[in-house]
Parts: sequence; C-alpha cells; structure tokens
Amino acid sequence: MKKLLLLCCLVVVLCGCSSNSLQDSFKAYRNKTASELYHTSKKDLLDGHYHRAVKQLEALNALYPFGAYAEQGLINLVFAYYKDDEADEALATADRYLALYPRGSYSDYAYYMKGVIAFRQGFSWLQRKAGVNPAPRDLTNLKQAYLSFNELVQQFPTSSYVPDAIARMRYIRNLFAEKEVGIAQFYFDQKAYVAAANRASTVLEHYDRSPSVIPALVIMVKSYRQLGLTHRANNTMKIFQASYPHSRALKALR
Repeated sequence: MKKLLLLCCLVVVLCGCSSNSLQDSFKAYRNKTASELYHTSKKDLLDGHYHRAVKQLEALNALYPFGAYAEQGLINLVFAYYKDDEADEALATADRYLALYPRGSYSDYAYYMKGVIAFRQGFSWLQRKAGVNPAPRDLTNLKQAYLSFNELVQQFPTSSYVPDAIARMRYIRNLFAEKEVGIAQFYFDQKAYVAAANRASTVLEHYDRSPSVIPALVIMVKSYRQLGLTHRANNTMKIFQASYPHSRALKALR
C-alpha cells in the first residue's frame, strides 16, 4: 500500500514537472491567446521571418492543441519548418498532421509537402547550386518523394497540387532510368554482357517513356552482339527501328 502511494505521488510530481517544463519552454507566449499566436505567426510567414513563425506555431501547438486554430496551425508549422531549413521537423510534423487529420482540410498539402521536402533532400546543397546530376548517387530520398507524391495523386486526384506532383514524379522516374542505364553501362565496360543487357532491359520494362530508353537499347544490342545472340540483337534492333527510326544512335549501330 505504501509502495502504491509512493508511486502515485511520484507520478503527480513528474506530471507537475512536465507541465512546468512545458510552461517554461513557452513562457514568453503564455499570455497570448491562440488567435494572437496564429495571426502573428501568419504575418511572420508572409514577411519571411520563418524562425520567428516556427516559435509562435510551436507555442500554439503546445498551449492550444485542441483549439480552433490547431489544425491550421499544425499545417502552417510544416511550411514554417521547411522554410526555416528544418526538414526533419517538417516531415515529422506532416506525419503528425496526417495521423491526427487523415482526411483533414489540408491532407493533400501535407502529402505534397512530404514529397517536396524529400525531393529537396535528394539534392545536396552543392548539387542544387552547381547543377550536378544526382542520378549516379543515392536516390533514397527521391524514392520517398515519389511515394509521397503518388499518395497525393491516388488519394486526392483533384487537388491543385497534383499537376506539380506529377511533373516531379516524371522527373524522378527519369533519374531512376538514367541510373539504371549508368549501371548497365558499367557492366558493359566490365565485359559483363549478360548483366548489362538485363539491367538495360529494366529501363524498357519500367521506364518506357524515359529519354534513357535509347541508350538502354544501344547497350542491349551491343551486349547481345558480344554474346553472339544474333537473334536477340536483331529483334532489339527492330524495336529500336520502330520506336526511334530517326535516332542517330540507331544509325551508329547499323
């Protein structure tokens, strides 16, 4: 009985400490109403004061989690984190929004922002500034971006964010295809012709509308010829001829 009483007292103390800690963290905002925090943060966002907006919205989220401005404040926090270069926090907040409001007023925007944030993470600062092609590098973040954009397109096909999401998805798919061609070319250069042909064929199977189809066909024809598979080489040439009759790469193979 004494142990139970002691445990209850400890829980009360810890809860009190937690509450005090929360209040201390947002001490500067305790006397502000939810409306004041929301509208001040909105002005900060419009004026480009993103870090200040983050602090206001964090306070709104912590002090008024169930108020009238809770949903709008949470989705605004996603954007504020993103503009303040806090990508991980932005992604976590978008996930939290979707968990709390799976069919909320801004669910489409949450998926869109998840895609945009991951898309940006797929390019390092140097790549963005210098225009370095990311295709040969790790595309994990871009794959995650593709999945988020696809979720948006599937669940909210009439959303105003869909056209941009589709354009970004197309760009990502082209990068995936380009990476496959790069790997196939590496195998070809190493005289691993079977692996080269197989890898190049995945471009035709999964990325048939990509600009990388032409170099993939070239690698396939060359690999089959090196392997003495004349029938396969000729069939691939027929596909090449039918699809891209005016290609310079096709003429070079003849």
